[in-house]
Formats: sequence, C-alpha cells, structure tokens
Amino acid sequence: MNRIKVVLVEKKNTGKWLAGHLGVSVSTVSKWVSNMVLPNLGTLNDIARFLDVNMKDLLKRNKE
Repeated sequence: MNRIKVVLVEKKNTGKWLAGHLGVSVSTVSKWVSNMVLPNLGTLNDIARFLDVNMKDLLKRNKE
C-alpha cells in the first residue's frame, strides 16, 4: 500500500501534475493513488523527489 494520494493532497498537488513531471499518463497515476497498481522502486523514488519527501513517507506499513 502507498500514501501517494495523501501526500499529493498534503503538498497541494494533483495526479495530473505528477503525471506531467513523470512523463506518464494521468490514468497510470490514478492507478497508483488508488493502490490498484504500485509503481516500481525507481518511479517511487522519482515521486518522492518531485514531492520533496522521503520515499518512506510514501509507503504505509501493513498492520500486523
């Protein structure tokens, strides 16, 4: 699970903005923020860089 949607809202950015920076479609970002598909680690690192957060801030621990 990821927190991309939450961090986008906190940073007052949109999925469209992120898609433009990453060079991917808005529908791809939509799949990421809805946790239908997870980005690979390289892309997750790019997302963290564009959002100016630590990559760990984009991940949510599963409750054990």
